[in-house]
Amino acid sequence: MNENFILSLMDKFNSSKIDELDFNDGSTRLVLRRGLHGETDHIQNVNTVHLGIPAAASAKSAADGERIKSPIVATYYAAPGPDSPAFVKSGSKVKTGQTLCILEAMKMMNHLEAEFDCEILNIHAANGDLVEYDQDLFTVKRL
Repeated sequence: MNENFILSLMDKFNSSKIDELDFNDGSTRLVLRRGLHGETDHIQNVNTVHLGIPAAASAKSAADGERIKSPIVATYYAAPGPDSPAFVKSGSKVKTGQTLCILEAMKMMNHLEAEFDCEILNIHAANGDLVEYDQDLFTVKRL
């Protein structure tokens, strides 16, 4: 899935009236959802991006950990707000579905969620950084 395709899907989703889009190309899964009960007025089109880990990443040794990469070009946010604590930090144990970070693209806040239970070994981006498509965001160890 390339960046232009993802951005095109996000743009079309944002201009549509559908509440959820679940797209899977075999290596990456993209899930876009409207805010609670379709109320986007005070939630700013919050969407969720699920990132599937490619088989090649899973084959790495447990000592190296697995990489979670950015599915889009975006601004990386470690916390939901400037005065809020970070979603995760090195050493955090994360449950499936837990938010790892927010990736802002085209004024849409995309929550990147864990696809499996894991421990955060390393965080490769700082709050406010512009991250590229396929850039390493986290190194994790499956639990």
